[in-house]
Amino acid sequence: MLHHIPDTAQALRDAVTKLKPGAPFLTYLYYAFDQRPAWFRATWKASDTVRRGISKLPIGPRKAITSMIAATVYWPAAKVATVVDRLGGNVDAIPLSSYRKYSFYTMRTDALDRFGTRLEQRFTKAQIQAMMEAAGLEDVRFRDGVPYWVAIGTKKRM
Repeated sequence: MLHHIPDTAQALRDAVTKLKPGAPFLTYLYYAFDQRPAWFRATWKASDTVRRGISKLPIGPRKAITSMIAATVYWPAAKVATVVDRLGGNVDAIPLSSYRKYSFYTMRTDALDRFGTRLEQRFTKAQIQAMMEAAGLEDVRFRDGVPYWVAIGTKKRM
């Protein structure tokens, strides 16, 4: 959840100090859609306006609304992606297609994480690489597919 902390780089450095040399550190940060088309980024921008309003609500209404988002946006998109995938189509361009492999519970918790938090930061692959290396990690590697950006690095040995 480092993408919800105001100073993500400092939080990363603080976490890495707790590791023994040679220990792995796995992180997932919200990505900046740097490899996505303009329409995808525009869709996200519109959803971010909605997020800003929802995140200010008390927790009860926030959970109810994000559960509705999971049921009316995440779940249908995941089901469409499932059908396209089974028919042999490419689902990479379908928003939320990665959820075709997850439970509705995961969709609900992820919708709450996405829409229920006041601070959301997104980072490019280069920014994440730089933060991880500045925190004392080496051999930083990224997952090739969705979800972006999952990365692992190893704490430098002294």
